[in-house]
Amino acid sequence: MKSAVEWKVSDQPVAYPDAVALMEARAAAIADGSACERARELVWLLEHPPIYTAGTSSNDADLLDARFPVYHTGRGGQFTYHGPGQRVGYVMLDLKTRKPDVRAYVRDLEQWLIETLALFNVKGERREGRVGIWVQRGLREDKIAALGVRIKRWVTFHGVALNVEPDLSHFSGIVPCGVSQHGVTSLADLGIMVSMADVDVALKQSFQKIFG
Repeated sequence: MKSAVEWKVSDQPVAYPDAVALMEARAAAIADGSACERARELVWLLEHPPIYTAGTSSNDADLLDARFPVYHTGRGGQFTYHGPGQRVGYVMLDLKTRKPDVRAYVRDLEQWLIETLALFNVKGERREGRVGIWVQRGLREDKIAALGVRIKRWVTFHGVALNVEPDLSHFSGIVPCGVSQHGVTSLADLGIMVSMADVDVALKQSFQKIFG
């Protein structure tokens, strides 16, 4: 019987290389089927200092102003910003024991974000051909959450990023996820002032609904 997913919350910003090292170690321990505590599935909620990360499909032209450190990473996707006020959720799950279907997993991550936003009365939506979760704002639509995953030996890592109250001007140094014709938003930008702890409660509640 699968042990319960462990939740880890970091109260201080975590350096990106440190986060990647921990994710890789934990994913390897899960894949190795070790019976020790470290081999439990894990969801890690954190914030990063201001950084840009480049996924495996990134285009150098989408880095407009390298005002923050840039990290090339093994996750899928293009350029993404991470920083204070954005809740990052790194997800290390064993798809072998769940459902070995990458597309279904990505769709579940999207649904996790949609369900979380719904708890704050925000209608998050998918868009064909565009990664992430979007909010319709009159004639325009803005991105409120990003996702990028990596799967090794059927264990997932990396995950999602939900804009709670980040400095939205920091996104202007990149073309987020290669999409230039749309903007970015956050819960605060939509007039919804909530604490990171409130968001964490919503994320945990929605995760149980989607992933069990």
